[in-house]
Amino acid sequence: GLFVWRLRSAGVRQVPCQFMHLCRVANDRLITFQYFNFLKRMYVTQYNKDLSQRAKPKSDSVVSPFHELQQLDQERKVIHKISPVSPVHQSWCETSSRNELRETKSTAETEDLVTAVGAESKEDRQWKEMKLRLDDLPGILARLSKIKLTALVVSTASAGFAMAPVPFDLPCFLLASLGTGLASCAANSINQFFEVPFDSNMNRTKNRPLVRGQISPLLAVCFAASCGIPGIALLALGVNPLTGALGAFNIFLYTCCYTPLKRMSIANTWVGAVVGAIPPVMGWTAATGSLDAGALLLGGILYSWQFPHFNALSWGLREDYSRGGYCMMSVTHPGLCRRVALRHCLALIGLSAVAPVLDITTWTFPVISLPINLYISYLGFRFYRDADRSSSRKLFFCSLWHLPMLLLVMFTCKKSLLEKEDKGDLRGESHGRAMEIRLP
Repeated sequence: GLFVWRLRSAGVRQVPCQFMHLCRVANDRLITFQYFNFLKRMYVTQYNKDLSQRAKPKSDSVVSPFHELQQLDQERKVIHKISPVSPVHQSWCETSSRNELRETKSTAETEDLVTAVGAESKEDRQWKEMKLRLDDLPGILARLSKIKLTALVVSTASAGFAMAPVPFDLPCFLLASLGTGLASCAANSINQFFEVPFDSNMNRTKNRPLVRGQISPLLAVCFAASCGIPGIALLALGVNPLTGALGAFNIFLYTCCYTPLKRMSIANTWVGAVVGAIPPVMGWTAATGSLDAGALLLGGILYSWQFPHFNALSWGLREDYSRGGYCMMSVTHPGLCRRVALRHCLALIGLSAVAPVLDITTWTFPVISLPINLYISYLGFRFYRDADRSSSRKLFFCSLWHLPMLLLVMFTCKKSLLEKEDKGDLRGESHGRAMEIRLP
């Protein structure tokens, strides 16, 4: 009985150990649930090759009942067919050969697509000869000669002619305006001819006629020669030699000094200001035939006006100028660019005050022109202080209407020829009376 009791107690103690052992054996040797699912999938894929399933899209977190019904309809309609899986007994060589064939076909198709795209891109990149039509020629030549800049040059020359203290001569005025315009067209065309490789890198100038190949360089040079030679001849022979010499000097200064200096030094801005200051001087000399203080004053006003105008313009084009390789104050010396613009805004106030002193205008001109000069000086100070695109844009647009308004006010306040003659007669009479008193 004792032996049987011992066996029972030993069996009770070994029950947990035996249970754990059976679990381990079942995990190692018996069929698990995952293995059963694997066998089931293999059976389905081998014997049901036309099996289809629904692809259920991901539903939103909060959707209205109307959208839920639409999604259910779409789920019923959208059915994707699953490609059949190769059976297990298929040999490895056959599958590998099929994969190789698929890979070769896909690579051949991609190579064909790449070659086709490459051929199209090469065709787009190749230079194409553009046919020039006679209807487009006037517009192309107008853009080649920078017609807006030429109009500004002619208007300033006309202002200089109108401000001259002599009677108005219409034929001389027309010849001077035509000659000045032709000289400006020639200078601008030669400038674009020299700057083709640099203009192609700038967004502002990449659509110019020579850059796009709308006209040939030979045609551009011939157009410049056909404008420059008659223009200088009209100024020298039809007006006077002094005006013709100033026109020829201005073409040389713009094409041979200002254009190459743009890629060498910031001094190009000062040289370009001189180029812009010469046209009103040419208008004065065309009317009077001599260089007087009035001509220098008009040139000084145009010289100072160009610094706020161009510096504000170049401030927004710094990226373009740096890509084009131009050495501008706004790129290399931004602080100097803002200071120079402010200084010349203030200089316009002083130059306007000098006009009545030189007996060119009445004393009402400095008073009337003071508000517009103060306003452009205020915008110049904002540009100097803020140094952003908004302030530079405001200063630039102000300079566009400031110059014509200043010249118009200057013309309205011009001293008439009768006043000067009366003043000259009074001076002559006073001088004669003094001589009479001195004589015994």
